[in-house]
Amino acid sequence: MNVNGRASLNVALVGYGYWGPNVARNFSQIDGARISYICDLDDDRRARARQSFPYAVVTRDIEQLLADQSVDLVAIATPVSTHHPLAMRALTAGKHILVEKPLANSTKAALEICAFARHQKLRVFVDHTFVFTPAVRKMKEIYLSGELGTALYYDSTRVNLGIFQHDVNVIWDLVTHDLAILDYLLDGRKPRSASCTGMAHLGNRHADLAYLTLRYDHDFIAHINVNWLAPMKVRQVLLCGDRRMLVYDDNSASEKIKIYDSGVSIRQVEELYETLVQYRLGDMYAPRLETTEALTLEARNIIDALHGHDALVCDGDAGARVVSILEAANYSLRLNGQPVELESVEHQAAG
Repeated sequence: MNVNGRASLNVALVGYGYWGPNVARNFSQIDGARISYICDLDDDRRARARQSFPYAVVTRDIEQLLADQSVDLVAIATPVSTHHPLAMRALTAGKHILVEKPLANSTKAALEICAFARHQKLRVFVDHTFVFTPAVRKMKEIYLSGELGTALYYDSTRVNLGIFQHDVNVIWDLVTHDLAILDYLLDGRKPRSASCTGMAHLGNRHADLAYLTLRYDHDFIAHINVNWLAPMKVRQVLLCGDRRMLVYDDNSASEKIKIYDSGVSIRQVEELYETLVQYRLGDMYAPRLETTEALTLEARNIIDALHGHDALVCDGDAGARVVSILEAANYSLRLNGQPVELESVEHQAAG
């Protein structure tokens, strides 16, 4: 089956800054897609794009690519504040869209993108890249298998020195990754509330470190530590159940996922307040993972989804759920950590 009667998906990229070149490279290297346009306002970036993709039309005029009926998908890799207006322009022109994370800078804007896409009968894809990593795919496989038992908590440390963003704080930059992973693991189940504390240092008006706690039903809790001021890069997630515990270390070259047959059991003995704590320290194993780049898997998923061959993993609804949690976390940050109910954020956005 072809997209709009064509054998290859024609992709137009808007934004050739930090992430755009990665998007262009992956779509250009897989069967079933080609980069037909690259759009950027910066002269130097356009010059680099021409060198890397001499067959693509490189322009600063977005209307040129939107007017081209051969373009199937517009990939948006621009600052967050521009996502909503660019997405709406592309959808109005009849194009499917892929939007760099996060989908928008507010829940209201994200929901408007999704609603308008449905009205236009077009697809919204959100670039939640970590969802397509073989490690996170394996994490979900293990979680769904029941091997971990009942999930107790998710604990993530995602810190490094920089990169300071000029338009968003560290929550919108780094927490997005963990929220996308949680949304994928939990099949879209959202937390009841978000509580976030943080600080802006060095005269920067945006928070450069934050600690976010999410409370879910059934006593599941997630804690996410992010900052741009750490002396070393750490990308580590603990997903712990009452039977086994999983560690995901994205910086590990060979053993990104480790499963520990470890746990704690508490047994009440004779006296009412006397308990016996037993620790289980068993074996560890590291499952074998694929080595395919996440963006390559994401590009293939988009092509398959548009041909009707595969279930869509990161659609606009997933993007909107993530944005609603980000917005709740941002509200809580302003309230010095006071918990913010997700329902209140979504109610305000819908109103």
